[in-house]
Amino acid sequence: MKIAVEKGQDKALLPDGQQQVTITHIDEGSSEYKGIPFFAVRFENDEGYVSHRFYQSPAGMPAIISLFDQVGVTAQEGKDLDTKQLVGKELTIEVGERSYTDPESHNERTLKQAVNFLAS
Repeated sequence: MKIAVEKGQDKALLPDGQQQVTITHIDEGSSEYKGIPFFAVRFENDEGYVSHRFYQSPAGMPAIISLFDQVGVTAQEGKDLDTKQLVGKELTIEVGERSYTDPESHNERTLKQAVNFLAS
């Protein structure tokens, strides 16, 4: 079997701590458990990458608005935010781990993700 390796796929996960990154890619989907729409952001620098899901729900909106704010796009009531505006933007993130209980298997899972978005 031949497996194609696309650009950036050979990078390691970013180490924990503050990282200056560029948003290189956005994927869209919906959560496996409740079908909540999300967009996944790939944050990348020369050392590696980390991906983070932003859920389009009342609880997730503060993080979405903060992300757009950190890259200089101001959220305004009544106007849509477009994830395409994020690609190529630079910002500082904090990389860390988060554990949660999987709702289907009830097993604990740990994710490496971006947290605490900071202005560059």
